[in-house]
Amino acid sequence: MLEPSVYGTLYGVGVGPGDPELITIKACRLLRECPVIAYPATKKGGKSYAHEIVDVYVNAEEKIMLGLVFPMTKDPVLLENSWSRTVELCWNELKQGKDVAFVTEGDPNLYSTFIHLARLMQELHPGVPIVSIPGISSVLGAAAALEQPLADGNQRVGIIPATDDREALKEALLHHDTVVFLKVAKVLDLVLDVLDELGLSGKASVVTKVTSPYEAVWHDARELRGKELEYLSLMVVSK
Repeated sequence: MLEPSVYGTLYGVGVGPGDPELITIKACRLLRECPVIAYPATKKGGKSYAHEIVDVYVNAEEKIMLGLVFPMTKDPVLLENSWSRTVELCWNELKQGKDVAFVTEGDPNLYSTFIHLARLMQELHPGVPIVSIPGISSVLGAAAALEQPLADGNQRVGIIPATDDREALKEALLHHDTVVFLKVAKVLDLVLDVLDELGLSGKASVVTKVTSPYEAVWHDARELRGKELEYLSLMVVSK
């Protein structure tokens, strides 16, 4: 029989794409039960998109709230230092036997900061139990907002981070019936160029901050050429 852990459990809790009602009953229960809630913060002391959802269900004054800062940089030294601080902040609570709920938009196992946090926690503190709680992805939220099925029958779907690699974009579009390009804002015009090249320019839609009160929908992505979009934007291309 396994001995119970002396440490608290690290939970990766998916809180959905934006609408506070799109959170599972289990996620809601854990947020209320866990004494510590960790959340991605855009700056020290700042609230995140996920934090706004959490506020609907818990009283922050009754919790230990850990705002974890993830710098937007590719500098390996800065990233390593930031991740080390993040893990140790959570570890300081876990080693006291306190459960920590790390909240993330969408699902904790799909392009989430929780993936790296869990991996590094396992590496540095292997005795900590780690559990992920599934959440509704922005991909599924976009399908609902657009009233557009992602796949039917034997159709293939690709969920692809949008990059400036033209050939990778083309390959994704050529080999799938539907492609969802995540975080498309930074390369929007390039993606539109590739769509033109493949004769798919009229097949793309864009959704920003899907299901949230700030949601914006463009059924024809061509309207957005040359414009700046919010970071949390995705494109759905359906042939």
